[in-house]
Amino acid sequence: MNVDTIAARFLEVRKHTMALAEPLSEEDCCVQSMPDASPIKWHMAHTTWFFETFILERHEPRFQSFHPAFRVLFNSYYNGVGDKHPRPQRGMLTRPSLREIEAYRHNVDERMSALLAEQTLTAELLALVETGMQHEQQHQELMLTDVKHMLSMNPLFPAYSSAPFKPAAPAAPLAWVAHEAALAGIGHAGNSFCFDNETPRHRAFVERYAIASRLVNNAEYLAFVEDGGYRTPSLWLSEGWDWVQANRLEHPLYWRRDTDEWKEFTLHGLQPLDPNRPVTHVSFFEADAFARWRGARLPTETEWEHAAQAASSFGTGGLHPMSSSLEQANGLCELFGAGWQWTLSSYAPYPGYRAANGAIGEYNGKFMSNQYVLRGSSCATSAGHARITYRNFFPSSARWQFSAIRLADSR
Repeated sequence: MNVDTIAARFLEVRKHTMALAEPLSEEDCCVQSMPDASPIKWHMAHTTWFFETFILERHEPRFQSFHPAFRVLFNSYYNGVGDKHPRPQRGMLTRPSLREIEAYRHNVDERMSALLAEQTLTAELLALVETGMQHEQQHQELMLTDVKHMLSMNPLFPAYSSAPFKPAAPAAPLAWVAHEAALAGIGHAGNSFCFDNETPRHRAFVERYAIASRLVNNAEYLAFVEDGGYRTPSLWLSEGWDWVQANRLEHPLYWRRDTDEWKEFTLHGLQPLDPNRPVTHVSFFEADAFARWRGARLPTETEWEHAAQAASSFGTGGLHPMSSSLEQANGLCELFGAGWQWTLSSYAPYPGYRAANGAIGEYNGKFMSNQYVLRGSSCATSAGHARITYRNFFPSSARWQFSAIRLADSR
């Protein structure tokens, strides 16, 4: 990709972040609804901080920071950069104001555009700019999921979007797609962008398995709920059962029962539960328990990638997942663009993995502990960000993301 193309993409990515914030009030942009989430204006500032800290500070002639305090306020987890403001206290940052954050973004955008207008940029620098854009796309999805959680805490159940919430098409019958044992090539190959945790490409053996043709939908998960799934300890991992009991859980995040009607909070506000849409906002614990209830299991990430290798369509996005019978690979639907799919695989390095040197090497490698891998992409994933080898990861109890369930079986 040439410099002009990267410069244009840079501005497109930055513009999209601001478009996502457009429906929100200044008050909306300052709230932090839980420690795992961040205020919208913090996302806006941190993604800007990334370009200023990792690119402008090192490559801009006569560099001068926009504001010296921002180096600490908007550092997320880069210990190599220096001190950080405590993550659970990001919602306390009523100052700087949203307008100041917008000015910060504008300032850094102008300086980055000036840098990218030069014709002597190294391949290493351009790769770092690409990483920054991909990083911002990750935060664009987090902006939507963090806003959703924040708005769900409001008893008025306000909508982020006033667009119509149309019923989904009837879900296709769930079928099993069988695969014979194989030695599969896993991980990223080629010169296109990937994060370091997708490398190196390697061989992995998979036994014979079958994988579900589509995601589990709301109707199927509701049957689990109404069959006492959340009251049956034999279906749950020990830690998962303790989590369910401690939090008194009875259904997925954002579901609620209103008299005899089930509803779901969405970015379109509180809506009747659509039986045909994929169930989302479930934890690894919930996905695993449902799979046991169905007499199945979750796929490993190797099985998922092996089954998805023929995919050529990466979903259409939106603010809530739709059902789809459009085949994306080898008889599989809804691989991308609906919900991230939990796997049985712990988040660990691939054989031969090496983190990058310096603070940028903290991006992925240091999180390879006590988390599970999710594959695919969600309705909130930014256009152009999904790929077959992408490895998302979250703790087993996390469920504020658009996390979904695809079943597998050893058959």
